[in-house]
Amino acid sequence: MKQKAASFAKGEKLCGVKTISELFTTGRPLNLPPIRIIYRVMPEDPSLETVRVLISVPKRYFRKAVDRNLIKRRIREAYRQNKTVLISSLSGSGKRCDLAIIWNDTVIQPYALTEKCVKEMIVKLSRLV
Repeated sequence: MKQKAASFAKGEKLCGVKTISELFTTGRPLNLPPIRIIYRVMPEDPSLETVRVLISVPKRYFRKAVDRNLIKRRIREAYRQNKTVLISSLSGSGKRCDLAIIWNDTVIQPYALTEKCVKEMIVKLSRLV
């Protein structure tokens, strides 16, 4: 089933204890404050999406779930709108990637700054991969 370019389907979400623990043990870190990324590049698998994403906001920084969910929504929206660059660079090279995006700031930033950070992350990752 073909998806629209600017969607965030269920298959694009990284889930499963085994795959997440493998990502955190063998993944490579990339710090772009206020975001920290852990990524793992693998050969392409037709049964899986090209990029699978996990978004996390630590409870240590934001005690209220409302605040954590707000930041996760902003990151998810910024990623959804700008992911085509990363997907096209990966599919052109026959690779796929698992990503963990972790918010590392103690302040809720405006959406414009969040989107700028996510864009920088996508551009940097597409160059590395």
